This record gives sequence, C-alpha cells and structure tokens, in this order.
Amino acid sequence: MDIVGHEEELGTQSATPTASIAQVTEYALYQNYPNPFNPSTEIVYDMKEAGFASLKVYNVLGRQVATLVKGAVESGRHTITFNATGLPSGLYIYKLETAGFTAQHKMLLLK
Repeated sequence: MDIVGHEEELGTQSATPTASIAQVTEYALYQNYPNPFNPSTEIVYDMKEAGFASLKVYNVLGRQVATLVKGAVESGRHTITFNATGLPSGLYIYKLETAGFTAQHKMLLLK
C-alpha cells in the first residue's frame, strides 16, 4: 500500500507455510532468518488464538510486493518461507496484522 492507500503487488513471489504445535501464549512476529538473505528467508510468527491474519511484504517506498498470508490461521507457531526471486536487492518490511495485534520487521535482500 502506498501513501495514498493504493495496493499493488509487484512480481510473483512464493511462500510456503508450515505450523508447529508449540504452546503459544501471545501474538508475536519474529525476525526473519537468515537476514540478510538471498533469495529466500523464513519468517516465524505466533498466533495466540485462531483467527484472521495478514502477513505482507513492502518495499521501502511502501509498495506491497507480496502477500504471504491472508485468511484464517490456526493458533500456534507458524513458519513461512519467503522466496524473493525476481525482486531487486534492498530493504524490505514485513508486517503481520491480526485482530488487535500489529508488528513489523525489516529484512535485507542481497543478491
């Protein structure tokens, strides 16, 4: 989403979700690993309870470049593999939004 609210996805990226049965007591978004990365990295987040979640990636201009999660998610710890093949090197921001929780982190793609 840019400054005026327009959403645009640039290119095609892939994300592979996995979930583990960890005892989760709060919502959390963790730093991606590895960081810097080329071309893929893992993003881990915790869902205290099942519900809607949105995990998106933005470039430094605020343009959305990927949607990794958008929809109903079970409670527990989740890992997404983000493949940035096709994106240029640079700083990116990934943002998790759920009911009542929002967090974001920076990640660096180096080619």
